[in-house]
Amino acid sequence: MGVDHGAAATDRVDVEASEVLASSTAMASRIHVRVVLPESSTPDARAATVDVVQDAVLDVLAIFHDVERICTRFDPTSPLSLVNAQPSQWHVVPETLFEALLEAHAAYVWSAGRFDPRVLKDLLVLGYGSSLPFEVGDVVTGSPPHPPRIWSTAPWGFQHDRSIRSIQLDGAPVDLGGIGKGLAVKWACERLGRDSSSFLVEAGGDCYCAGSSPDGGAWRIGIEDPRGGSDAIAVLGVSDCAVATSSTRLRHWRAGTTPVHHLIDPRTGQPGGDGLRAVTVVDADPARAEVWTKVLFLEGVQGIGRAARDHGVKAFWIRDDGSFAFNSTIADSLLWTAS
Repeated sequence: MGVDHGAAATDRVDVEASEVLASSTAMASRIHVRVVLPESSTPDARAATVDVVQDAVLDVLAIFHDVERICTRFDPTSPLSLVNAQPSQWHVVPETLFEALLEAHAAYVWSAGRFDPRVLKDLLVLGYGSSLPFEVGDVVTGSPPHPPRIWSTAPWGFQHDRSIRSIQLDGAPVDLGGIGKGLAVKWACERLGRDSSSFLVEAGGDCYCAGSSPDGGAWRIGIEDPRGGSDAIAVLGVSDCAVATSSTRLRHWRAGTTPVHHLIDPRTGQPGGDGLRAVTVVDADPARAEVWTKVLFLEGVQGIGRAARDHGVKAFWIRDDGSFAFNSTIADSLLWTAS
């Protein structure tokens, strides 16, 4: 997938003794990239390796900016917004949007509709039509409590034609926020993997860990306290897999007087996940991991254990009271949990 290699103002790349580090801001998240440098026999060989890795990490940062620019719903001129404005029409779209929509529809299919990007209309009813300042404190949209859903939950008849890179949304606008960061991480790792075997790509809670960390062991990934505490709830040790988390820690607000959050259950049009604050999933694919966090979250505290077991998903979840649980499939990846 081609990207614009022009650096953004927030892009930063640093070379250290054993790593190349890069960071930026995109998709309402801090982006962090760490690439472990292999041992080099000569200074010239090291310099050549560093040059290759620096080019790769700049490409990675460009991928995140590209996905943000093309797939955001908050810019009325973005390719996604233009498609959403006429969702019953056919549109020729950029490659990034075409592939993102195909991935989103595939997730809709394999999740049996539990992941459904058409919940955009429900988010709009709740007042989440523009980017909200969640990071500055309490947010009130002034919208009334959610009325009965007025749109059909009929099967999503998304259509596409790869020969001309065109799509048709079947009449309903979509939000790619439930899969977009995972896709950006996935595509970034595909780019890095051409030149490196050990690296970490992280975007606001979604990450992929390849190979070994700089100390030669597994990458250590903390699971944060969704209630805002500074200490981690648990630490994972992972390699060659993705870790994704969905929580209500940041994106929650009041629609009128009703507390709501961004994780919408497509079956009801309402915020879901009764009794849960956060869900973390480990999976080989970053986009699939992100989708599973949302699908499992919507099962609520009563159903998440069974759903994770039935689908073979490695999951760790945190309840409203701060207590946590996890299934046996993720246990081998846990290095530490809070007492």
